[in-house]
Amino acid sequence: MCSTGEPVPEARYTKPLGIRFVEYVKGSAISYKAHQAIVLIITFFAYLAYHATRKTTSVVKSALDPQSPDVALKSIFFWRREPLQGARNSALGAGWAPFNGPDGTAMLGELDVAFLFVYAIGMFFSGHVGDRMDLRIFLTIGMVGTGLFTALYGVGYWASIHLFYYYLIVQMLAGLFQSTGWPSVVAVVGNWFGKKKRGLIMGVWNAHTSLGNITGSVVASVLLKYGWGWSMAIPGFGIVFVGLVLFFFLPVSPDSVGASIDDDEVSSPKKEGDELGVPLLSASSDHRNAVGFLEAWRIPGVASFSLCLFFSKLVAYTFLYWLPFYISHTVSLEPNVFILNGAAIEGRYLSNEESGNLSTLFDVGGVVGGILAGHISDRLDARAITAASFMYCAIPALFFYRNYGHVSMTLNIVLMLITGMFVNGPYALITTAVSADLGTHSSLKGNSRALATVTAIIDGTGSIGAAVGPLLTGYISTSSWSAVFTMLMGAALVAGLLLTKLVMAEVASKIQGARTHEAPRPTPSDLEV
Repeated sequence: MCSTGEPVPEARYTKPLGIRFVEYVKGSAISYKAHQAIVLIITFFAYLAYHATRKTTSVVKSALDPQSPDVALKSIFFWRREPLQGARNSALGAGWAPFNGPDGTAMLGELDVAFLFVYAIGMFFSGHVGDRMDLRIFLTIGMVGTGLFTALYGVGYWASIHLFYYYLIVQMLAGLFQSTGWPSVVAVVGNWFGKKKRGLIMGVWNAHTSLGNITGSVVASVLLKYGWGWSMAIPGFGIVFVGLVLFFFLPVSPDSVGASIDDDEVSSPKKEGDELGVPLLSASSDHRNAVGFLEAWRIPGVASFSLCLFFSKLVAYTFLYWLPFYISHTVSLEPNVFILNGAAIEGRYLSNEESGNLSTLFDVGGVVGGILAGHISDRLDARAITAASFMYCAIPALFFYRNYGHVSMTLNIVLMLITGMFVNGPYALITTAVSADLGTHSSLKGNSRALATVTAIIDGTGSIGAAVGPLLTGYISTSSWSAVFTMLMGAALVAGLLLTKLVMAEVASKIQGARTHEAPRPTPSDLEV
């Protein structure tokens, strides 16, 4: 990064054409803060588009496989629910072969795990590649590829494709291109913003994940009545459009556009350890080799948070991929009459569109949870305590949503918001602020070329869990949705326990700090000889 008054080094990347055009029309260079605003806006909508295309498959699931497993949905604590098959079929339609057969639910789960497995593997390589090429081009390729294969999934509707392996291959290739997104956008934002602003910026900026899920759900749900192919094709075209905007306007780093820090930023007094003017990851200011894969794993805290995210994303992605399906098969619009030990439910099941729209409330809670977790962890200066606390609170939230979410629509909405807040809070915290903390850990001795690799390791490990959750759900749900929620509660418990060592270290640090502040200061009489 350049400072005011110093010569601008030769740019590593070509200045985007859109930036050149704006500067030509304006007649002067764009300011540093304007570049920061452009970066935040473009990367926000870029990853929003990534998640919007990722969410669409969960909405079309109910159209592909409208048949609930022909078994009772048993509660492990209170009652047994037997769904009204006729009511559900009239709301959801006839389905789409081969997913409307007896193995349809399991096949949809296999599509999810194929997508997420390739996504997870690709994530580990994306950080490595992203550190070594122009991130603007890398992201553009990823977004165009994601849009292409998302749309090709929808082409199966118009081409009347009923071959399972077509959808499997398309989903795997979509997962590969999706893996380019997260390490790249985190690295670009890291190029432009210092540590001091990390909590506030990343807490709000990370809302793109939940807002992307909401956008994908709403768009796919609205288009579903015209044919499920449109629910895939339109979001696919959307991410291609955003990718082209990114290609023309995204400044990867200050050096790539010859930007320099404003005078008020460099002239303001800095406290000891304040790195306001130091980027999290600079593409050209640090010429040392990028941190290796194994070296990044040895950074203190990386392994613990990576494994925690494995179980955290297992829970979050099970909701991401299965919540609309679960709602459409278990939630009624009318008041339900439950009878213990064998229930008959009177009422109309929600349609595909209604289920998709209702499921967005989980992500609304996720937005609140992500910002709240970031704010709390900043105030307490305790990332592990915050993440573990949220995961423990997710356990009763999941329990109450499963066992009381069907009582009324109002209670379902309230419990879904609360569950989304506690499930997505630690997921958002670990993939943003925690990754940035560890990517600039003191053990790296100032080597700034670790953030993309650390981010890829943490989110890649988490993505393996994200693949396992939906896969297990596809099989377990054929027997009991209550068993699925038991699995999710167990995963949340393990996620919290994995941070125990770090939590104890933070608690010990807080106690030590409190004792230091409580130590009596010497009075003037004590200083007299």
